[in-house]
Amino acid sequence: MRRLVIRVLSALVLIGLLWQGWYLCWLVVWKYRNPEMTSFMEIRLDELRQKNPKAELRRQWVPYARISENLKRAVVASEDDSFIDNHGFDWAAMQKALEKDERRGRPVAGGSTITQQLAKNLFLSPSKTPWRKAQEAAITLMLDTLWDKRRILEVYLNVVEWGGQGVFGAEAAARRYYGIPAARLSAEQAARLAVMLPAPRRYGKNPYSAFMNYRTQVILGRMRYSEVP
Repeated sequence: MRRLVIRVLSALVLIGLLWQGWYLCWLVVWKYRNPEMTSFMEIRLDELRQKNPKAELRRQWVPYARISENLKRAVVASEDDSFIDNHGFDWAAMQKALEKDERRGRPVAGGSTITQQLAKNLFLSPSKTPWRKAQEAAITLMLDTLWDKRRILEVYLNVVEWGGQGVFGAEAAARRYYGIPAARLSAEQAARLAVMLPAPRRYGKNPYSAFMNYRTQVILGRMRYSEVP
């Protein structure tokens, strides 16, 4: 019985290592090549095709240099103001999020860094199970080790969801909401797009609501202090 238990545990460890190796291999590839599809994109595309079998995602990859500096600063100010300095995790933000969740009695606050969000978008699902959070943390460590900050932000800005009807990435978002390329986004436009990120399909329905207007002004005030690669 003891030998059987050891063999089973050894097999589970081996499977776990191989599984993590699969993620690691893709991250090595995507360090140099742009990902064509992410887990989140596949999920949204399946949802869209349940209603319309011919549905397609709205996305267009653009290199880092062709994304407005305003958008880079706005996203960092809104989503991860310690992005340049952290190593994939913002422990202070996570602590604040936990305290807020405890006061509300349910999960309501984020605290995830841009690197954590990218890990989730590339490979995982929107679920909030303990297993998914643990896997997200493992992939975050790999990302922070293998990629530099510029690559992390470049890929994030190109793959993150930015509204309903399958809008993904900065270029598609800029054209969807303002009819211009991502390179030409003004500070105000960039701030408004950044505010959508926590709930893009909800906020994208009414990007000029009172809440959106207020948060846009907050992010505009913080952008000047944002450091980007």
